[in-house]
Amino acid sequence: MSLRKRDEGDGVGGNVRLAGSPEAAEERAPGRCLPLLPWDRFSAWLHCVCVVGFDLELGQAVEVLYPQHAKLTDKEKTNICYLSFPDSNSGCLGDTQFCFRFRQSSSRKLSWHCLLDQFDRDLPIYLKKDPAYYYGYVYFRQVQDKTLKRGYFQKSLVLVSKLPYIHFFHIVLGHIAPEYFEKNEPFLEAACSDIDRWPSPVPGKTLHLPIMGIVIKVRIPTCHDKPGTTEVLQTAHQPATQISITLPTVHEVDLFRCFSPVFFHIQMLWELVLLGEPLVVMAPSPSESSETVLALVSCISPLKYYSDFRPYFTIHDSEFKEYTTRTQAPPSVILGVTNPFFAKTLQHWPHIIRIGDIKLSGEVPKQVKVKKLKNLKTLDSKPGVYTSYKPYLNRDEEIIKQLQKGIQQKRPAEAQSIILRRSFLELTQSFIIPLERYVASLMPLQKSISPWKSPPQLKPFNQEEFMKTLEKAGPQLTSRLKGDWIGLYRHFLKSPNFDGWFRTRRKEMTQKLEALHLEALCNEDLLFWSQKHTEVETVDLVLKLKDKLADGENLPVKPGTMEKLQLHIDSIILALPEDLQGILIKTGKM
Repeated sequence: MSLRKRDEGDGVGGNVRLAGSPEAAEERAPGRCLPLLPWDRFSAWLHCVCVVGFDLELGQAVEVLYPQHAKLTDKEKTNICYLSFPDSNSGCLGDTQFCFRFRQSSSRKLSWHCLLDQFDRDLPIYLKKDPAYYYGYVYFRQVQDKTLKRGYFQKSLVLVSKLPYIHFFHIVLGHIAPEYFEKNEPFLEAACSDIDRWPSPVPGKTLHLPIMGIVIKVRIPTCHDKPGTTEVLQTAHQPATQISITLPTVHEVDLFRCFSPVFFHIQMLWELVLLGEPLVVMAPSPSESSETVLALVSCISPLKYYSDFRPYFTIHDSEFKEYTTRTQAPPSVILGVTNPFFAKTLQHWPHIIRIGDIKLSGEVPKQVKVKKLKNLKTLDSKPGVYTSYKPYLNRDEEIIKQLQKGIQQKRPAEAQSIILRRSFLELTQSFIIPLERYVASLMPLQKSISPWKSPPQLKPFNQEEFMKTLEKAGPQLTSRLKGDWIGLYRHFLKSPNFDGWFRTRRKEMTQKLEALHLEALCNEDLLFWSQKHTEVETVDLVLKLKDKLADGENLPVKPGTMEKLQLHIDSIILALPEDLQGILIKTGKM
């Protein structure tokens, strides 16, 4: 596939770029970023596109890779090959779409990684890229073909990306894959060229993304959006020849559809996910397994699920032995599987969800009791939740009744999902608000910040001290649910999700302290200070200020702070002897 010169402009619409916007930064390509290269715009959205076919001698193999210079290790290629085909027992005739997630086996940086990091900073925590993992978005086709030795045409088109935009890539694949199977490589090359003209994935901006005759309109959420809200995209005038699709979300799955097989246990599942418990989803096909795993991970939003999760996992996965060993306790991970072999291999796992075909029948689901693990013998066991776990909280009968009523009244599935998502959101927020309130109290007072001393340290997290705050300021202030909230918190504080959440909050608060310290420093008369001190002390100050200037790019400082700091540095250097001026001006330049 030939590399072509980059087109001018920024996708459809040709919006004017503000001087401080990420797009302007993209075009300026400042000193610390390398200039844009061909395929950089493509790389902002996708790592590569693979076509995986079935060879009678080799088995699954990568037949096509775009762009051709995209790098995948042999281990990554093997994982993609096995994960992009359903297990033979799934019997997926026709077209099937699903998603998988696999470990990146080598670190690599894009030519404009610094700009993508800037976009990542503006995302909600649960949409940030994980540097250790890729997503694979699959469109698999299996149809009878008597001209082939095997009697079947079997092929997958796979989009490999760092971005967890499940719904968006599902729509993109649904548009390009069927035509690719008819028109082959020239069509795929044209589709990749379209993607390489897309604007950057900037959070908070309405993006127009042309792809093979249609324009997909999306808005990526930002960390400043109110949780649980979706901004309505304004519909601009489109040329009569242009088909436009507006997506209400880039990442959300159909929660109600996914949870319908385990309808009465949604709150218990929320607890298991919150606590990072080992969970297996046993499903008849990769579509059902991947959708259910992704629904489970999203049910604790806006809290991020910090453990590993595999929407579709096979016996060929490079982590198969690590995750199925009986020599140690099952790891904190959610696995989606379809192979009957796993019913035996993972029967020692403490929590197993067995689902049948996900269909919204329009009938009110019958209440099914939680089943004992010893009753799970094979993958043919009845659908249900197999666990000995006793939930900490009483079940929310109100939400169950509301959803049951929706089924009886034939309320649209989208509306049911919104009700369910809001219920999960309120539950998660009621749980996390007391933790947020306590952690905020660990922040030193602003008056304790002195420009001439190091920034003060955060107070340590004290579990018993936190527990005492729950008596007057616990979840009972915002949630109607009764139960053992204290027990739930004690369990959560030992979980990977608490560890990940607290490390993130501590980093954010430390950066806030550093930002306040930097602002205090900029409000001082640093030139006057330097005139009262020796040249050695002044040079030391300049070098420290230059370090702060470099680090300040990542700090939440007030507008104008970095410019003020640069003026301080310039004025101090100009007051020094010429020989020192020359040295200090060169020092710190890239």
